[in-house]
Amino acid sequence: MSRLSVSTSASELDFEQWAALARRARPNVFLHPAALEAVRQTNFAKLLTLLAFDESVTPRRLVGVWALQIKTLLPFIALILMGPAYEYAFLSCPLIDPAYRAEVFEAFFAAIAKRAWLPSVLKLNYLDGETCAAMRKALGQDRKGLTLSERDRPVAFRDSGMKRSGSTRKKLRQDWNRLSALGPVVIVNDRDPEHVAEAFETFLAMEAASWKGASGTALLSKPEDAAFARRLIGNLAKAGNASVAILKLNDRAIACQVLLYAGAMAYTWKTAFDSAFAAYSPGSVLVDRISEQLFASGEIEAIEGCSPEGGFMTRLFAERRPTVDLLVKLDDKPSLAFALAALTDGARRRAKRWRDAIVSRMQLSQPPASAAR
Repeated sequence: MSRLSVSTSASELDFEQWAALARRARPNVFLHPAALEAVRQTNFAKLLTLLAFDESVTPRRLVGVWALQIKTLLPFIALILMGPAYEYAFLSCPLIDPAYRAEVFEAFFAAIAKRAWLPSVLKLNYLDGETCAAMRKALGQDRKGLTLSERDRPVAFRDSGMKRSGSTRKKLRQDWNRLSALGPVVIVNDRDPEHVAEAFETFLAMEAASWKGASGTALLSKPEDAAFARRLIGNLAKAGNASVAILKLNDRAIACQVLLYAGAMAYTWKTAFDSAFAAYSPGSVLVDRISEQLFASGEIEAIEGCSPEGGFMTRLFAERRPTVDLLVKLDDKPSLAFALAALTDGARRRAKRWRDAIVSRMQLSQPPASAAR
């Protein structure tokens, strides 16, 4: 029988044990030690790291890893634990050995509850459906949690999920042929860390020159966000878990796709394209072609989109992975933090809908891409 202990010391996260756990568990690249180290190196978020060990074997075995950020909803009060562990991460799911799933969840919740300095409210966005079900079971009947929203993520698998026919596929072929008529078109996806760093700078500049730069949502719009993103991609690239695919026309970059990797899973983290070539859908063309290349490599079994609902990847990837946003309270006491978290989440979703509507109007009002023609 296993005997679990839970540590909150990030220094106990051994890379070799993490890699062994990652081979057994459902992947989550955002919990890679290199990614968590980037958060600490830049002080980008206040992290709580939970490590579960099976002490009944020698040497003890790492069977669970979870990282959450400690957030304040109001100055000095209303603390909550939030997932994902930092902004620009898109999964809240812990890394858990399937053989220990129920035990680890119960141990994690117990470890949080017995530490008086930790908040008892957890707000978890982007939980996959299977993890959410296991979490609810571990919480028990008295603390089921409040479901804030449910949404689907676009995903493609090597043998299914890429749309092979229809109007989208026809348009992508036409766009590729039209681009090819302008000159040589190539896709570069160099995994060497130095080349990844150089390609990421190309992405940052391209994103800043787009509507995201104009609206202040590009990474370069905030120096602290840019510094963290450079460290995140740099750290992951050195570990072999990040790259930047570039679509080039006449040796000019016209689209970039930042990719993250966890085992046989790839994630389409961020996309940017040169608006002068918007009529050719370079971002969609790049994702379509690089997906084919990744599957053909034999190393990637699935590609998950990190794009928002309604993004262009929903037109490229036919499969969907359900995700849930969950609000949980670990005790029975009245909680200002729980009420505020539910209230602010509703307000944030309304603000996002307004922002998306404004962005959509901005994109529609852009002048035709005559320079590309």
